Formats: sequence, C-alpha cells, structure tokens
Amino acid sequence: MNYKFIFALVATILITSCKSNQTTDPSEEINTIENGLLKSLQVKGESPINLNILDRMAHHKVPGVSIAIVENGVIKWAKAYGIANTNTGQEVDINTLFQAGSISKPLAALSALKLVEEGKLDLDKDVNSYLKNWKIPDSKFTETEKVTLRRLLTHTAGMTVHGFPGYTQKDSFPSIEMVLNGKGNTSAIFVDTIPGSIWRYSGGGYTVMEKLVEDVSELPLEDYMIKNILVPMQMSNSTYDQPLLKSRYANASAAYYGDGTIVEGLWHNYPEQAAAGLWTTPTDLAKYCIEIQNIITDKKKGVLSKDIVEQMLSKDKNNWGLGPSLRWENDSLIFQHGGKNAGFTNDLMAFAYSGNAVVVMTNADNGGKLIGEILRSVSQYYNWGTHQTKIVETISLPIEDLGKFTGTYKLDFQVPDIGDYLIDISIKDKKLFVMDPNNDDSNVLTPQNALKFIDLDKGDEVEFQTTDDAKIGLLWSGRFQFYKVEE
Repeated sequence: MNYKFIFALVATILITSCKSNQTTDPSEEINTIENGLLKSLQVKGESPINLNILDRMAHHKVPGVSIAIVENGVIKWAKAYGIANTNTGQEVDINTLFQAGSISKPLAALSALKLVEEGKLDLDKDVNSYLKNWKIPDSKFTETEKVTLRRLLTHTAGMTVHGFPGYTQKDSFPSIEMVLNGKGNTSAIFVDTIPGSIWRYSGGGYTVMEKLVEDVSELPLEDYMIKNILVPMQMSNSTYDQPLLKSRYANASAAYYGDGTIVEGLWHNYPEQAAAGLWTTPTDLAKYCIEIQNIITDKKKGVLSKDIVEQMLSKDKNNWGLGPSLRWENDSLIFQHGGKNAGFTNDLMAFAYSGNAVVVMTNADNGGKLIGEILRSVSQYYNWGTHQTKIVETISLPIEDLGKFTGTYKLDFQVPDIGDYLIDISIKDKKLFVMDPNNDDSNVLTPQNALKFIDLDKGDEVEFQTTDDAKIGLLWSGRFQFYKVEE
C-alpha cells in the first residue's frame, strides 16, 4: 500500500480544515501574549518590561516563528510570524514545516512503544536479540548489563554520540548502518559505560532505536510512522522523510545561522531520523500533545494503550520518561522536549492531565532566547507557573573601580582555527562593554557587587578574580577562564 500517497491526500483535506478553523483565533488573547514577552532577568525594584514579539525577533535575528497553544485538550490558537525564506520572501504560516530537531525523539519513541504493545518488542530485553544485520558491539561494559529499549528511550543505555550536525545538500547521504558504524560525519555509536548506571543524553541511542524499529517492523521508519503514528494522530503536516521530498519544499522553512544569514542549501539533512529527522508544525505537535493527554485521562482510545502511556510518563533517571523529559508530579505532571538542528530551535511542553500545552518553533540558531521570552509570556497569561523571570540585584560602581577591569583578556586554552581567543573590555554608559571580535558579538555587564557582573539581556554572568601573582582573571558563566593580557 502506498502510505505516502494516502497521507498526501489526507494532508490536503486536513490542512484546508486547519486553515479555516484558525479564523476563530482569540485575537485579544494573542495580542496580550505577543506584546507581553519577558526577558529572563529583571532588576529588583524595577517594573517588568513587556516586549513585542516582532521587535524581539529582530533583536535575536530570528526570521520566523510559529506557535500553537492547547487549552483543555483542544487547540486554542495557532499563529505564525515573519519570513520562512528570505531568498523568495515566503512568509511563515501555521502550516509551514520546520525541522523539529530532538523533538523527533519522543514522537519516534511512539513507534517502538507501539511494537511493545503488539508484543513484538520487550522494553527490558537485550536489543541485540532483535537487531539483524547490525549489532551493538559487545564489550566489558555489556558483560552483565545489556542495552534494552527502555534504556535507549530514557538515555540510560550508556551509548555514545550526543547529537548530529546534519549533512549539507552537497554532502553524500549515508545509510543508518553507516551512521552507526561511524562512516558518516560522526563517530561510531557504541557502549562506553555500564548500561543503566548513569543518565547521559544520546542521539546515538535513538539511532539504535530507529534500527530496532526498522528491523522488527520490516518498514523504513518514515513509512512505519506514517501508517501507525502520524495518520492515526491526524498529523497531516509531518514527515520523517529524509531528505525532504521536493514536493514539500515550497511549504518548508529555510534555516538560519546565529547572525541571521540563511543556511546554504536552505537546510541540513538528517539520516538519523528518529533522533533529528522530523519535519512538522506546532499545530501537528499540538495534536501529539492532545493524543497523549486524551489517552492518559481516559478520554479516548489512541495510538497506544493507557498502560503504555503511563509507562511512557513514568520518571526514570534524571526525570526522563520513555521519550519525553518529565517535570513536576501527579496532576501537575508535564511532558516536554526541546529541539535543535542547524538553523532551527524549538520547544514543546504539555501538561499531561490538565490538557494544556504550548509549542514554539523557530527557524534560527538564536531561537532559544526568543522562545524563553515567549514561554514566560504564555506562562504568565495562563498562570501556569512554568517559566518565570529571575529577579536580580545590581549596584553602581565608580568609574575608577570599573577601570580596573578594562583591557584585553585571553582564554586559558587555544581554540581550533582561532588560536588565542581574545576579548576586549571597555567602559560604556557606566557599565563594562565586552567586545568579542571572534564572532562579532558583544555584552553589556552590569555590576552585582565589586567583582560579579551580569548581562541583563543575555543572562551571561562574569566574575573577576585577583590571582596570587596580582594578575586579573575572569570566569565567564562559570565555565570559561580568561586572564588579562599585560599591556
């Protein structure tokens, strides 16, 4: 059966329906949220500043954004902003496809859980007993503990490879076996610690899961997902096809780097479909949220049984479920996941029992900070309590005290392709101004005490130090050590 053909027909009908349904958008509600964006930090004693979404898109160099809100188990509203392709002038609408990045994982996990429900997979059995023409290499780490599906889905299998950079349109496109064997642009995927002993995020583990689903179902992942997951959930605007079919190009957003420039070839391709290969929309991801909410609250039968969904939403190490990350407890339980591919940044968050959810997708590397500002506005409007502005205290320092910190600073290690990583600090408007010529970036640092400073816009924290040999150093965001260069 040609599932892709059938899916295309269903998509045409449902997309048209979706467009017509959006005419009842609660405009006052949307207006309040899109004009109520909040920064991550607020100075104690100052009133919060409400920001406009279009202004913040320009500030963060994010060309396009798409949002969907679920309330009481239905899509309350969806709206898109900005440009999908600056080469053509194509605007983003609510049906514009974005790469989901790692939000691909909890959706793809449904395929494995479906096979568990059908008795074709066991969550706690060694996956090598199912894998066919590729096996997880045996090692000292797998002598007593084995890689299981449960451990793959909860990132506790001890697998290597955190994530994937994708392939340009000019690159050759490797098979999943090539990726697993390290014959693509990432290292081989194997076990390097005892399975079950620690939590460690692994896109490599989800690539093994993808191979497992394909071997057991005898279908490519994209076909299995269409037949068993996407069509039943009416996710008409979603596909795991990699590379994306050319027939969908006109409806897909381009990707954008942090400086706002378009990715050559429009986007990267991801053979690691389960880990990063989903193309979708916030409205379709909202349907996934609603499906899980309806199943767990007994409102309807869905793609999985309630028993399987309850297991999916049970916390393992690091509060991870069988696919999504989990937060809070009992009736307040939240399932969520972020997503980051080259030039795309996204976030999904859903309350399991109350029927509320929000999905935000952007076509930019810089989308994360904008998403945070949107989520704080959404949380405040609906009184969810999930995303709040942090209140910080600041002080003023005399110019002569600030002057002690001006000058050039060097990172304490060499950076590939750069060598010495230098930054320059000067005084501007009674604050410290940091210029990073390596990426043409800058920070404005406000003092919190005599040695500690913070960028109120970007959230970066800097602490200055005096060493035993009277050298001045600084620690950037608790991670990067710099020392002042002697003049």
